[in-house]
Amino acid sequence: MAMTQTKGQLMSASEIDRTLVRLAHEILEKTSDLDKLGFIGIRRRGVPLAQRLAAKIEALEKRVIPTGTLDINLYRDDLSTVGPKPVVSATDIPFSVHGQDIILMDDVLYTGRTVRSALDALFDHGRPARVQLLVLIDRGHRELPIEARYIGRTVQTSDSEIIEVKFREVDAMEKVLLCECVAGEAA
Repeated sequence: MAMTQTKGQLMSASEIDRTLVRLAHEILEKTSDLDKLGFIGIRRRGVPLAQRLAAKIEALEKRVIPTGTLDINLYRDDLSTVGPKPVVSATDIPFSVHGQDIILMDDVLYTGRTVRSALDALFDHGRPARVQLLVLIDRGHRELPIEARYIGRTVQTSDSEIIEVKFREVDAMEKVLLCECVAGEAA
């Protein structure tokens, strides 16, 4: 059984917030029509990311960016290895994605398989005009040709390392950790 050991902290709560402020400004600079913009967070930690960025843009521009939640569990290509009964949470997209510019959000971009699943799930809800990807951390090691347009931070990792993003909405703490997989002791 593999366990993880923390190697170091990559971002503090204040560094995460500063990064989100920068990403909000970057979205505003690269978006020509805010009326067509919608944010969709991939469940779990993509959701608070989308909600926080929508709030930052609302504070800056005095306009609400529609925000939704996407559950991808039934779209995963590794469904048989997840377990006999995957936990399915609700997808909640309270606006039409058809013809919209959607920014899909997740905490960490790794192989690209989560994003591929999210695209399949998203297109079941309509046909956006454009879909872009925003991630807090891009750690490389892609297995699919997927690239984020908006990146909080790029962190080179080895295959034995993982990135753990902790958001207060999900984890009751706020930080980004670099961890290493270590072999657990047999019971």
